[in-house]
Formats: sequence, C-alpha cells, structure tokens
Amino acid sequence: MKKKINTYLLLTVFITLVATLSMAVAIFHHMYREQVIGDMQTYTTLLQSMASSGEELAEHYTRPDPELRVTVIAQDGSVVYDSEAGGAALGNHADRPEVQQAEESGQGYSVRHSDTLNRDMYYYAVRMEDGDILRVSKEEASIWGMFTKTTRGIVGIGILMFALCFFLARYITDGIVRPIEQLADDIDAIDEIHTYEELVPFITTIRQQHEDIIKSAKMRQEFTANVSHELKTPLTSISGYAELIETGIAGENEVRRFAREIHRNAKRLLTLINDIIRLSELDSDQKEVSYTEVDLYDIAETCVEMLKLNAENHGIKIACHGSRCMIHANREMMEELLFNLCDNAIRYNRLGGRVDVMVGMRGNQTYLIVRDTGIGIPEESQERVFERFYRVDKSRSKLTGGTGLGLAIVKHIVAQHHAELELKSEFGRGTEITVLFQD
Repeated sequence: MKKKINTYLLLTVFITLVATLSMAVAIFHHMYREQVIGDMQTYTTLLQSMASSGEELAEHYTRPDPELRVTVIAQDGSVVYDSEAGGAALGNHADRPEVQQAEESGQGYSVRHSDTLNRDMYYYAVRMEDGDILRVSKEEASIWGMFTKTTRGIVGIGILMFALCFFLARYITDGIVRPIEQLADDIDAIDEIHTYEELVPFITTIRQQHEDIIKSAKMRQEFTANVSHELKTPLTSISGYAELIETGIAGENEVRRFAREIHRNAKRLLTLINDIIRLSELDSDQKEVSYTEVDLYDIAETCVEMLKLNAENHGIKIACHGSRCMIHANREMMEELLFNLCDNAIRYNRLGGRVDVMVGMRGNQTYLIVRDTGIGIPEESQERVFERFYRVDKSRSKLTGGTGLGLAIVKHIVAQHHAELELKSEFGRGTEITVLFQD
C-alpha cells in the first residue's frame, strides 16, 4: 500500500513538474523570440537612419554586432550588399518571403533555412527610401544557445523540487499508513490511535467490524456449547435405556417403557437436529430466497387446521380470525413462522386454554398476532426469549419436547422479511406476539 501511494504521489509530482517546466520553457521561448524580433526591428530602424540607400549603407556599415547579418537587396532582387558573403556570389532574392512582404507593406518577417549559410535564420526586412530592401537576420542557433543555458538552470530546479517532493511523499505516506499499521499491530487499542480526520470513518468501520466479529465468535462459541449440551441429554438417555435393555436387567414391562423413552428422546433429537440445520441455513444467507405475493390469512388458517389435533390433545382450543391480506414474502418461511409461533403457544399453555391467531391491517401494515392464555413470560426474560436455547421454564420445555430454537427461527424469518416483531406478556396470564409487515 505504501509503495502504491508513494508511486502515485511521485508520478503526480513528476507529471506536474514536467508540465510546469514545459509551459515555462514554451513561454520563455516565445518571449525571447519576440524580444529578438523587437531588437532586430530596432537595429533595422537604426540602420535606416544612417543611410538613405543600399550603396550608402554598404559604404559606411562597420558591423558592430557579429551575430547580425545585414543584407541590402535591390528592387530587381539582386543583392547589393551582404555582410556575410559577397553580393555577386548570391542569387536573386526577389522570391524571399520577407522581401516580398517588405515590398508590399513596407516590412516583413520570416523564420526559415538559409541556403547560403546552411543555417536556420530569423529574418526581418524593411523598404528603404530609394526602394531597396534592408534585411537583418540572426542565426536561430544563437537564440537556442542562450535558451539552453537557461534551461539547464530550470532543469536543475526541477530535479531539486522532485527530490524534495520525494521525501515529502514518503513522509505523507507514512503519516497516512501509520494508523492502519497500528491497527494491524494492536486492534484492541483502536481508541488510542491518533489519525487524520478523514480516516475517522474508516477506523470507526473497522472498530464496528471488529466488535461484530468478536460478538459473532462469542455467539458461535455459546451456540456450539449449547448444541453439545442439548444433544448430550437425549443421547445419554437413549444410551442408558438401551444399555439396560441390552444387559437384560429390565423386565418385560420396563422394556416397553424404556423403548417408549428411547423413541421419545430420538424424536426430540431429530427435532433438535432439524432446527439446528434450519438455523444454519438462515444464518448462511447462501440459499436464494424467492418472494411472491402470498395470502397471509390463508397460510394462518391452514396452519391452525393442521395443529388443531395437537391442540386438542393438550386440551387447548385454537382458532383463526381475520380477513384476506396479501404480503410480499416467501411462502415456506411464512408457514414455518406460523407453525413455530402456534406450536410454542400450544406447548406453554394451560389445560383448557386458548390460542388465537389474528390477521389484518393496521394502517399501511399487515399484522399477524398469535395470542395465548398460557404460563406467560416473566418481565426479566422477555428480552431473551428469542435467543437460541433460552427457556423460561426448562423443566417444562423438556417435558413438552421443545428445543429452545423455535423463537430464534422466528426472529430470523422476521428479519429476513424486514418486518417488526413485538412481544407482550404477563407472567401467569398469557403471551401475545405480533409481527408487522410493511405494505
């Protein structure tokens, strides 16, 4: 990470420096070129004031500046005078761009290659009083020579700035990464880490994730311990009764009773394993859940009919009330939700008690209420009844065959459907559980 940040910062600095230096060089070159042209124009004006014709200029010109080449061109294009070469040795200059411009407008300018001197030259020309063309030129190499000297200094400054930025980039990168490295070394000391304001949300997220991981690990550990304990009880009973039968200690009457107990504990064991598997499936979120429009009242009515015989065996009356209500849900999960709520209401009820299942609308919400006249839940236990393996009355749960996972499954299904779960209970008088589905 540090290497990437350093690389990106230095690359940014390098591109910025190159762009800045390139722009500075371009501006400097343009300004210097304008200055050279201005100097050539001034020098040409000075030469014009010294002589009124090309012949007079050729006679008195002493060439004070060796870098400047002075040429006088007659109206027919022939060279009258040239400070670098003899006029006779030069060809006709009537086709030169700067000469043509001077003849038309009084002055002309061009940058081109000189065939005579075999160099790139700057040319500036003016028309004299007698019609001859006075032209002053300067070699481009002399301009670039001065420019090169300046460029060396600019490049040197650029290298110095890059070196400075290199150390600054390392310092800034260390400052950014240091809190993350401290987190890696000791995540429990997260509150003691001092960092930039921009990293606070990141550290807050890490803290929350760390706490969630610890909480999840603790829950898994507790769940594993509870599962081991819950599985151990029926298995111990099965093993004990089977051993008594195997050794022949039990008589004929005891064998039938022991076999009945083995069968009951085996059923409890299977129920427990099925509930554990179902909770694992709900926890994993790997199975894709399909949602459709389902009639909640229809599902509730079917569930009540299915459990009527079980309720009668316990001396309890169960009934369904309400009207047709459509919700967007998974039908299988809704059946499981209703079964667990109604089964719990029957298990923890009294002889001659009632279970009422109600479905209807409350504002823009569809509600499902399961109310019983059972033993109720003490106030101190109401917040924990949806925890896995939590039982209000452990002896009654084992007697009725409860696994302690039914309400935990209910809570998962409610969360899966983004619904709300409410619990009202009075110890010794009954319990009412409400599920609210958003419209």
